[in-house]
Formats: sequence, C-alpha cells, structure tokens
Amino acid sequence: MSTSIASPTVDTPRKIAAAKSSGSGSSNGFGATQLLSWALPVGLIVVWQIAAQLGWLSSRILPEPWAVLRAAWNLSVSGELWTHLGVSTGRAASGFAVGGGLGLLLGLLTGTFRQAEVLLDTTLQMVRNIPALALIPLMILWFGIDETSKLFLVSVGVFFPIYLNTFHGIRSVDKGLIEMAKSYGLSGWPLYRDVILPGALPSILVGVRFALGLVWVLLIVAETISAQAGIGYMTMNAREFLQTDVVLVGILLYALLGKLADVLARSLEKFWLRWHPGYQ
Repeated sequence: MSTSIASPTVDTPRKIAAAKSSGSGSSNGFGATQLLSWALPVGLIVVWQIAAQLGWLSSRILPEPWAVLRAAWNLSVSGELWTHLGVSTGRAASGFAVGGGLGLLLGLLTGTFRQAEVLLDTTLQMVRNIPALALIPLMILWFGIDETSKLFLVSVGVFFPIYLNTFHGIRSVDKGLIEMAKSYGLSGWPLYRDVILPGALPSILVGVRFALGLVWVLLIVAETISAQAGIGYMTMNAREFLQTDVVLVGILLYALLGKLADVLARSLEKFWLRWHPGYQ
C-alpha cells in the first residue's frame, strides 16, 4: 500500500506580497476610519462658523470659532494658558493616581479573597451610591478649600470605576483555564501573574479608560471651589468678565484633554493586550 506524504507549504514571494498588500489595505482602511471619525466635529465647527458669519448667533452668546481660536492664541502667547493647563493636568494625574491605585488594590483584594469581599464590598457599594458632588460640603468642612479637597473629590470619583472593573475582571477569569494551568504545575504567584491577571486585564483597562474620562468631568467641579489656578478657574474668572470666548476655550480644552486621555487608554489596551485576538 502506497502512502503519500504531504509536501510542506512554503510561502512564495507572491503570497508574501499578497499578505503585505492585505496589511497595507487594512492600514489604509484604518486611516480612512480615523479621518471619518473627525468628520462630525469638523462639520459642526463649519456650521458654527457659517451661522456666526450670517448673524444667526450673537457674539456675546456664542462667538465664532475664529474668535475662540484668537483667544486661545492670546492666552498661549501670554503663557497664562500653559500655566492653567499644567495645574489642571497635575491635579488630574494626582487624583487618578491616588483613586485609581486604591481602586486597583482593593479590586484585586476583594476579587481574589472571598473573606475580603465579605468584609469590604458591602461598605464600598454603599459609598459608591453617594454622588461625589454630594460630598462637596463635607469635603470643605474636612479639608478646607485648598488642594487636598480637590484631590479628594477627583480620587473618590475615579476610585469606583477601576475598583468595580478590577473585581469583575478577577471573578470573570475562565475557571477551566485556571485548572488547566494548575495541571501544568502553575500555582501561587506564577499562576496569578501568568493566568489570572492577564485574564482580568481587559476588564481592568475598561475601568481605566472610563476613569480617565471621568477625571476631567470631576476636575471641572473641583476647580470651581475657590481655585487660584487651573482651567476651571480660568473659565469661571472669564465668566465674571463676560469673556465668552475664553469660557469656550476652557470648555474645548476639557474636551480635548478628555479625548487625549481616551487615546492614551486605547493605546495602553493595544500594548498590554497585544496577545488578545480582539485587540490585534
């Protein structure tokens, strides 16, 4: 009886070229998608400019985009914009580091140990249902109106998205995958590091992405509490002098910073989850 041996497949130059062409096509498609995502914001700005030039919008209520751009340029040249931007960025980073770090640690703790969940989770869930803004009077009584009160408000707000997603990620790891890893001799810290944490990482990064956007929302409120610098202070000060263009500069800065934070979070997802089929 004759047996046939299958010859090994070899990637010919034509196949390699086809693969590269396919990759190039997908890259071009990605670039087109990115451009398309900015079509609506650009379109809104164009409509805004046209409506202002036709007199449909009062300059006192909503200045034209060029007026807002001029105000941003003047603030940049004077250095005032960069000062306020640096202060706000520092507050956001500090609040995220404190609140996010505690949320990650407690999420890992309660997700890993049932005893910790029983001890802590009920209390944390009750605190979670208290709106962060409702804590402002108590926060002022505790910390006054200095930087500590602003840090506290931002930290409390970003704590729970990361805590909940970390807890959910740890508990959602496939039990069959854990058992299979144990059958290969993994246990203790190696099992936790190589199987459980990577399995929980997609959920954790969703919490990070949500918290990075939320931090700027909370910062708007925090910087209206007797701040002496920051984008929120700049915006409230401009309101007192009816400088609507400067107010819009502050609002648009918050929007751009939120978008940059989202881009950062997505970049972290692509880097840390490059092994995951859904992020390739």
